[in-house]
Amino acid sequence: MYVIYALFFKNIKRVYVGMTSKYNQRMEEHKKGKTRSTKNRGEFISKIIEKCETRREARLREKYWKSGCGKEELKKKYYSGVEQSGSSGGS
Repeated sequence: MYVIYALFFKNIKRVYVGMTSKYNQRMEEHKKGKTRSTKNRGEFISKIIEKCETRREARLREKYWKSGCGKEELKKKYYSGVEQSGSSGGS
């Protein structure tokens, strides 16, 4: 099982989209700054967007969510909740 997830960075209003088969391990890597693309962006809130059976399917869906249309949809759907909720320090 693969998951496509989004990290919402409250302070800089940016969205990072990724996919993994080991969600908890991947979140720990993000929290500890082991991922170059999210290392210095501050605290984040994570959301699982979709679950996929195969890596191929997950990669195709990840590509959509990384596109301009996909990121705009994520911002509309989730950012209002991120701005209203307290910062979780990345969870």
